[in-house]
This record gives sequence, C-alpha cells and structure tokens, in this order.
Amino acid sequence: MCWFINDDDAFMEPHNDIISTALVVIGFVVFAAIVSEAYLTFDENSFALDNYRQASMIAKDIAEYPGIQGSRTDLISAEALDMISVPAKDREMHEMFFHRFSGNVDFYVEINTNDKEHQWMIRRDRSNDPERDIIAASVPVVIELGSGACCVPGTLTVRIWKNRWI
Repeated sequence: MCWFINDDDAFMEPHNDIISTALVVIGFVVFAAIVSEAYLTFDENSFALDNYRQASMIAKDIAEYPGIQGSRTDLISAEALDMISVPAKDREMHEMFFHRFSGNVDFYVEINTNDKEHQWMIRRDRSNDPERDIIAASVPVVIELGSGACCVPGTLTVRIWKNRWI
C-alpha cells in the first residue's frame, strides 16, 4: 500500500482536468464565433449579390420603358422624366411607371446627365428608411433634351432598400 501512495510516476493532479476542460471550452467558443461570423458574412454578401442582380434588371427594364422613350427607342425623353419625377406632374403616368413592379420591392430611380446639369428622381410616395442597407445598379443612357435636337449621355441608377421583414 505504501508503494501505491509514494509512486509519483503515474500520479495525476486533480487540477489538470480543469485546465484541459477550460481549454476545450475556450476552443469551442472561438470556433463557434468564427463559424457564426462566416455565416453572417455569407448571408450579407448573398443579399447584396441577389439584390444587385435585381437592381440591374430593373435598371435595364426602365431604360427600355416605352413611357419615357424619346423620339427613338434608344433615347430617354427629358420631358417624360419631368412628368414623372418628384414632384410628379402627371400622377397617372407616375403610377403606371411603378405599376409594372412588385410592391414588395422598395426602390427609387435617379437619372442624371454626366455633367450633372440635369437630374431627375423617381420614387414611390411612401417614405423610405435611410437606415436600411441600399444596393445600387446603374446603366448608361442617352437623354434627349428638348425636341430631339440635343442628346446628352447620362446614367440611370436604381437603388433598392433591404426589406424590413428580411
């Protein structure tokens, strides 16, 4: 019996288990934090990519919208933009513009000439929360000023807000 108590070769101190367990728990917590951060980053990036595609499709669709075309199909009429931009002079034309899109997609359109001399903003009447994430897509357009005598290059930008329920 004395040999069993005095033999230090295989003796294990009781505090070694606590340190080992603490290291395992700390390692697991760090691993869980890294995995959750990776998931949140992936989720945010996939939102941005999906909504960029949607914003890009809306921008291309608006650039080809017959209601704002100029004298040719590849031109956007400044007069038509004046009618539907904020504040809308023609409410019916403004409503027809947004009628083609789902009410669940919260977006607005900015159209401006490259020299920033002319700018138009087209948006729904409901208020938007500037605190939400915004994804934007732009397409180059040609804007017809006046009666077709002057055409200038410009940009059509669609900005989509992240839905509140997502």
